Amino acid sequence: MIYKEFQDLKLSALGFGAMRLPVVDGKDTVIDVEAVKAMTAKAMEQGINYYDTAWGYHEGNSESVMGQVLKEYPRGSFYLATKFPGYDLSNMDKVSEIFEKQLEKCQTEYFDFYLFHNVCEMNIEAYLDESYGIYDYLMKQKKNGRIRHLGFSAHGAAPVMRRFLEKYGSSMEFCQIQLNYLDLKFQDARAKLELLKEYGIPVWVMEPLRGGRLTKLTEEEAAKLAALRPEETPAGWAFRFLQSVPEVTMILSGMSNMEQLEANLTTFEEEKPLNAEEQTALQEIADGMAAKVALPCTACRYCTSHCPQGLDIPYLLSLYNEHRSTTLAGGMSFIAPMALSAVEKEKLPGACIGCGSCEAVCPQQIRISQAMRDFSGMLGM
Repeated sequence: MIYKEFQDLKLSALGFGAMRLPVVDGKDTVIDVEAVKAMTAKAMEQGINYYDTAWGYHEGNSESVMGQVLKEYPRGSFYLATKFPGYDLSNMDKVSEIFEKQLEKCQTEYFDFYLFHNVCEMNIEAYLDESYGIYDYLMKQKKNGRIRHLGFSAHGAAPVMRRFLEKYGSSMEFCQIQLNYLDLKFQDARAKLELLKEYGIPVWVMEPLRGGRLTKLTEEEAAKLAALRPEETPAGWAFRFLQSVPEVTMILSGMSNMEQLEANLTTFEEEKPLNAEEQTALQEIADGMAAKVALPCTACRYCTSHCPQGLDIPYLLSLYNEHRSTTLAGGMSFIAPMALSAVEKEKLPGACIGCGSCEAVCPQQIRISQAMRDFSGMLGM
């Protein structure tokens, strides 16, 4: 197992994510506890020492199961992470109640790592609102030793992350972002990396395989990579990309069965970062993936000056691309709906009147009004 230094700790470079645990009969709420026990035993044996859960995973059951399973191991033999569920605005005034319940569910007296969960457009105002007392309460728990390290996760855009960091950055020890070779450009994860580098904050990675999308290469894509590294799997390429990013400390993988765990353990036996030729090949594949589903908006903003509704068309098209890429790959999109929940009703895709003024000046000749209609229909907005 590869290990990374974080302050005075040595963390396994591969973290055990508990968002996609094995379940019974396909029911997300019914976790296969015996399978989780077996996987955890294997993970422990092979050196994984970081376990990441959250209040909402498996509709509230992940923390309880991980608490039950990890209770069988000495508390000092692993690091446990969970999060304050700010993705649900109704939780904002319940930080004390939720934190105490999380300790109970996880059967522990402290959390090694604790995060503000999912800083994004939808909740940034609430997270910054001192009247909820979230930051003050969590800092108090850190002072009392019930939180050892405090950080945040983010699905929001870089400007939203910057707002959070401008207020709380001096207290944030790590940040968890969605990072993979597709999202480096597709979700502008590069800007998020640069922002965290500016603040000197180590990077934790979620969605390294983009919900499994990066394991499903076409024959042509797979052949291109096999010519460079015949022994590497598609998943291995995604992890090797992350091993090539200096700022990355922790890579979380939500493994759903023993086969996935064993494959990941093999990959993390040693670091094999990509060379320049390999990185170029991988980026070409990512560009091809994006081109198949994405509208080629370059954010030139010619359209916005001609929109009688004042819509932020480039922003809406970026969310359209994200939503469509995720759903076409068989995943469940939540980033776009969350981001749009913070947008005024008269600025949503459904507010487009289809006048075509934007299309008349679009250098990419995008059928913007059709995209707005489609997007509105997808979201039911």
